[in-house]
Amino acid sequence: MIHVFATVELADGKRPEFLAELANVVPHVLAEEGCIEYGPAIDITSGLPVQAPARENTVVIVEKWSDIEALKAHLVAPHMKAYRQAVKGIVKGMSVQILKPA
Repeated sequence: MIHVFATVELADGKRPEFLAELANVVPHVLAEEGCIEYGPAIDITSGLPVQAPARENTVVIVEKWSDIEALKAHLVAPHMKAYRQAVKGIVKGMSVQILKPA
C-alpha cells in the first residue's frame, strides 16, 4: 500500500470552484482498481502552536492506493484527463508526496 498527499495551490478565491470540480471526479476515482481512499482536505485553525497558518487557497488530496501501478493507472485515466482540463485555469501549482508505511 502507498499513501499519497497531493497539495494543490489554487488561484485566489477559487477553492469552492475547485472543490466542485473535484467532487465530480471523486466517485470515478474511488471506483478505480487499487483505490483505497481518495478525498480532499483543507486546513483548519487549531490553535496549536506547532501548526503552520491555515492556507485559504490550498487543498490536499489524501489518497491510498494498493500499489504504485494503481497510482500510475489513475494518472492516465480518461476521467483524470478531463478533470485536469476542467481545473487548469484554477490550479496554480501542485506538489505530491508518495509514501509507504514504515
